[in-house]
Amino acid sequence: MTSTDTTHGGTWTGRPNLSDIDTFWTAPIVDRAAGFAALREREPVPFYAEPELTYLPPGPGYYALTRLDDLTEASRTPQVFVSGQGSTSVADMPPEFREFFGSMIEMDDPRHARLRRIVSRGFTPKRLGDLMDDVSSTAATIVDDVIDAGECDAVTAISARLPLKIVCDMMGVPESQYDFVFDKSNVILGASDPEYVPDAGNILAALLEAGQGLSDLMKDLGRLRAENPTNDVTSALVNAEIDGERLTPEELASFFILLVVAGNETTRNAISWGLHLLTENPEQRAIWLADIDGVTPTAVEEIVRWASPVIFMRRTLAVDAVLGERPLSAGDKVAMFYWAANRDPKHFTDPDAFDVRRSPNPHVGFGGPGPHFCLGAHLARREMSVMFRELLTRVPDIHATAPPQRLRSMFINGVKHLPVAFTPGGAR
Repeated sequence: MTSTDTTHGGTWTGRPNLSDIDTFWTAPIVDRAAGFAALREREPVPFYAEPELTYLPPGPGYYALTRLDDLTEASRTPQVFVSGQGSTSVADMPPEFREFFGSMIEMDDPRHARLRRIVSRGFTPKRLGDLMDDVSSTAATIVDDVIDAGECDAVTAISARLPLKIVCDMMGVPESQYDFVFDKSNVILGASDPEYVPDAGNILAALLEAGQGLSDLMKDLGRLRAENPTNDVTSALVNAEIDGERLTPEELASFFILLVVAGNETTRNAISWGLHLLTENPEQRAIWLADIDGVTPTAVEEIVRWASPVIFMRRTLAVDAVLGERPLSAGDKVAMFYWAANRDPKHFTDPDAFDVRRSPNPHVGFGGPGPHFCLGAHLARREMSVMFRELLTRVPDIHATAPPQRLRSMFINGVKHLPVAFTPGGAR
């Protein structure tokens, strides 16, 4: 198979423009890596004008963090690098947008800690244990459904189905609403991609419509569970009370949007990129197949590092500070580029290579250290481990037959479609 996304050999001339989706972010992955490598060496904390958006006036610009040490320092000092002014967009989004998309990742303490305490009541050890069992049975069913065909779109038939079902089942969303949740989450994550939002002049309205749809779904479900609780997480959340405080309907809806979006994209895109990487690196597939139990933990971490499904998160300076020898002022914005930090040669040997036995692997694919480290990291690791174990044992020759169709985005390193083939009926 010929692919534009190999793991070595990228070049970049000049200063890459991190704000230009249609040059930098749609370039081959190896060229993206080369562009960030050039910045790390010559200008590790560069300043950029903000991306041009049709629905918002231009903002004041932002600094880009490209080195792991700088990103880690910013993550560990949330009192300096705050999230409450926006975290998922370099641009300052309007208040009505933040109503839907401003859950815990766009909060600072004490509000962040309050919401996290209440939400934690919905994730007891027993409930999480039951959820882990569901992951195994769901992964097996997914392979059952495709195994006789010998080919499929790995994104829609395999990698997207697992986290979607797990999150929806966990919250008590009925199966009849799966497609609705899938479609709305695609709009939220892929608003800049014409496959999901064809009208480029109507992106903000499409985002708000998607957010409103998911919000209404969860508010309706929350009302039902408040009156007739079951054993799902929604029932636990609407009835959880700490120091006399409960989640408001708006907070429940916002958390649900965060869960279906964040709980979907990391697993979905990591599995898709992992299948591409195993196709591109047959020697790594052989290593993994030779010791599935022993290699799976490090292989999953390596897929997350290499793919870095969430490309960046934003922080805003609450006070003046110095980072990477760059003086920063209160009010300045920084974009923490996890994708770049996960290829920092100071911390990763041969960082562009895919090595299923890489150790140590101090990646920040689930966010940097601090209060905003991904709450669902353990579940995402479990989902990926189980899915790849199922695939490697039952369809060990599964391979991509074309390059991945990538999402047009500077926020999510997404794969929209990935055709794969394998021996019909699986391993004999």
